[in-house]
Amino acid sequence: MSSRTEWSILAVDTGSGETLVESAPDLLLPTASVAKIFLLHHLAELLDEDRSLGELMLRKDSVAPVADSGLWQHLDVPALTMNDCARLVGAVSDNLATNVLLDHVGLAPVQAVARRVAAGGSMLNDSVRDVRRPEDPPMLSVGCAADWVAYFRTPHPTVMSWLAPSTDLSMVSAAFGLDPLAHTDPAPTDLGDNLRVWSKTGTDDGVRAEVGLLDVGGRHAAYAVICRFQGEVVPVLAQMRAYGTLILDALQGGYAPGPGPAR
Repeated sequence: MSSRTEWSILAVDTGSGETLVESAPDLLLPTASVAKIFLLHHLAELLDEDRSLGELMLRKDSVAPVADSGLWQHLDVPALTMNDCARLVGAVSDNLATNVLLDHVGLAPVQAVARRVAAGGSMLNDSVRDVRRPEDPPMLSVGCAADWVAYFRTPHPTVMSWLAPSTDLSMVSAAFGLDPLAHTDPAPTDLGDNLRVWSKTGTDDGVRAEVGLLDVGGRHAAYAVICRFQGEVVPVLAQMRAYGTLILDALQGGYAPGPGPAR
């Protein structure tokens, strides 16, 4: 892989505290949609105070149309509950639902959540934009592996329920052998363990990132693998899958310290 490829990587056994793999965990890199989790966390805390907020109807035409990831832009339904908007963000990283939610709650309180739970500087910088102008933040989000592993060691349960059906298993989670469209229930592995994953990915030009929590038979690993690169994406995805294999093997009992990323 190109020498210009940069990685921020960390995986920790949440039970023992053992580091399973680590490389530049404090390095801040672009993370695309990963930091939408801060929005979900803010919503979850609002629902902790008033569950009825989840039934509030939000209109898709309250914001400008936005393309790329998501389903709502392709659906006829003009309004969804706050809960369903959050489910779309968790399941398919829905850009329109993200912007509708941000328009409703505001970016500032979401950024306050980021400053509170991410000591290393991970941040949601903006709403999603089809075109970034010179006066806009240059990237949607930044993050480091250490922040996201810390988050997934004690995640908010409502956020986890929204992330559970995430359909993007193309990166680290590609190693887990799960059905991208049906993996909310524990799945058997070759060793007979039950396996589940809760994850959020981020994709942009020259950016691939996945953060989450892997459960293998009751053993858990919080992990984050973030890459900024130039050139072909296929070698990056292969390396991310290799880290997924390493983390899975560690939880299944075959732990050996993992190598740093390929250069």
